[in-house]
Amino acid sequence: MSQNKVKTTVYVVLRVLVIVVMIAQIFNHNWNNVFLCIMTLFLFMIPTFIDKRLHIELPNTLEIIILVFIFAAEILGEIHEYYLIFPRWDSMLHTMNGFLCAGIGFSLIDILNQSERFSIRLSPIFVALVSFCFSMTVGVLWEFFEFAMDYFTYSDMQKDTILTSISSVLLHPANENIPVTIPIESIVVNGETWNFGGYIDIGLYDTMTDLFVNFIGAVGFCMIGLLYIKGRGNGSFAKRFIPRIKKIAPVENELEKKEDDEKENVV
Repeated sequence: MSQNKVKTTVYVVLRVLVIVVMIAQIFNHNWNNVFLCIMTLFLFMIPTFIDKRLHIELPNTLEIIILVFIFAAEILGEIHEYYLIFPRWDSMLHTMNGFLCAGIGFSLIDILNQSERFSIRLSPIFVALVSFCFSMTVGVLWEFFEFAMDYFTYSDMQKDTILTSISSVLLHPANENIPVTIPIESIVVNGETWNFGGYIDIGLYDTMTDLFVNFIGAVGFCMIGLLYIKGRGNGSFAKRFIPRIKKIAPVENELEKKEDDEKENVV
C-alpha cells in the first residue's frame, strides 16, 4: 500500500462507493442491483487473484483502468443508467475493452518470446496479429453472452436502435435482387401505433457497433505494441498496459526447491 498509494486510493474509494450504492439499493429493495454490487466487489478482486495466484504482475496503470472499467460498466452503466443517459457510454467501454484485451493478448505471446524455455521467436507483426485476434475473440464472445442473455432472460443487453429507413430486396415488387429503400415514420405493434419516428432494430446495430469500436481499440494497442517490440527498452507508455511474469525472489526459489526435495525423499 505504501508503494502504490494512487492504486490503493482508487481501490478503496471505488469499494466504498460500491458499498454505499449497495446499501441504498437494499433500502430500495432493488435486489437485482444489490447482486450487481456484490458481483462488482468480487470483480475488484481479480487483479489481486492474478497477482497472488498466477504470479503475473499487472502494471499500476492497467490495474487502475481495470478497476475503473468495472465500476463504469456495472455501477454507472447498469445501476445509474449511464447507458441510457450517455448514448456513447457503451461504445466507450467497448473501445477500452478492445484496447485492454489486446494488451493482455500481446503480453501472453511476448512472455513466451522472452522465455528461455522456448527457442522459437515470433516476429513483431505476428505478435501484434495474435493480440488483435485475441481481443476480437473476447469481443465476439461477449456479444454471444449478450445475445444469450437477451434470448433466454429478455434482459435487453443488446440495446435497440431506431432506424428511419429500411432497405431490402424483399420490398421489390418484381422479386428482383434489387434493394428498395423506404422511409419509416411509425410502426404498428398489436394494433397499436408506436410513433418512434422509425423502425426498432433489435440489437444488430448495437452488436456491430460494439465490435467495430472493439476493433478500433485493438488496432490502436497493436500499433503501440508493434513499436514497443521493435524498439524494446525505449519508451514507457506500452509497459503500462502489458502484464509481466513476476520474478520470484531467490529465497522463495530455495524454499520451493527444499519442499520438492522433501517430497522426493518421502516418496
